[in-house]
Amino acid sequence: MTHAWARAACSHPALSGIPRAHVCELLEELAPKWQASRESALRERCGGDRRRAAGAGPSRKLVFVDRLLVTLVHLRLGLPHAALAELYGVDRSTVSGEIREFRPLLASRGFAVPGRPGVRLRTLEDVFAYAEAEGVSLRIDGTEVQVRRPRARRPGRKAFVSGKKKQNTFKTTTFSDDQGRTLVSGVVRSVRTHDQTAVRTEGIAEKFRCRPKAKAEVDEGHRGLATEFPAQVSAPPKKPKDDTPLGEHHAWREQRRRQTSERICVEHTNAEYKQWRPLQRFTGRRETYTETHLAIAGLASDRSARRAIHRKPSTKLLLARQAAC
Repeated sequence: MTHAWARAACSHPALSGIPRAHVCELLEELAPKWQASRESALRERCGGDRRRAAGAGPSRKLVFVDRLLVTLVHLRLGLPHAALAELYGVDRSTVSGEIREFRPLLASRGFAVPGRPGVRLRTLEDVFAYAEAEGVSLRIDGTEVQVRRPRARRPGRKAFVSGKKKQNTFKTTTFSDDQGRTLVSGVVRSVRTHDQTAVRTEGIAEKFRCRPKAKAEVDEGHRGLATEFPAQVSAPPKKPKDDTPLGEHHAWREQRRRQTSERICVEHTNAEYKQWRPLQRFTGRRETYTETHLAIAGLASDRSARRAIHRKPSTKLLLARQAAC
């Protein structure tokens, strides 16, 4: 089996998860970053400038495009490294090393901005600055992914046990716009941490305090935000008591239905991540979960940002500027 045949197979959207045109864009985007990181690592290892000309030393068994493709296929389908190595006719350690090298590059890309080619969001400050500048109403929700449980008598064996699934899971917070397009996802935390506690520790409440024009739709788990910022955050209405008139129950159902229809798009955003096998059930090392989630969410945001927008973007966008609280 030749590398050309393996390259043609792995570049198919059914295996890589993205169109071939998107793969070409990734090659142009990641090549300079990889070269810079490679030179920096060599300089740090040697303690100074390179002692041999560029290209000297043993040649790599996989070219740059093949290294990117094996990483994409592993992220999309969760194929074992040994299977990808057999496909290319190389050793398993070769594939493992390339994935470890390219996964951080994909994770550091950030998230695409709808209607703003070349601009990417990376932090919560970027998201809230974008929402305030563009008048976008945020949708906030969390999603759980089951991970491997540590061995017996190892630390952390019970630290990530979910009360709902009774399994070790990680939970991430997702921010989307009113059309279900990813803005930021990947604030990873233990699932035993309640959503309202995460709001404090992750600084989400502070961002609403600093950005009084930012608005959001949340679920029942983030009701504390709606209580603290009633003019900015909308949560489902509280259920009336059983002895209240029947008309109030009907009004409550209608209000809840309308609020849910406004917020449900972020559930669809989380469902896009579940199309990638590692985020259905993560079987790798838990130390690499954050990188994996950021890489997949960034690729999903590229696809969602290409959807047609139903609003006209403003002429000016300022990101990550310090706002006076």
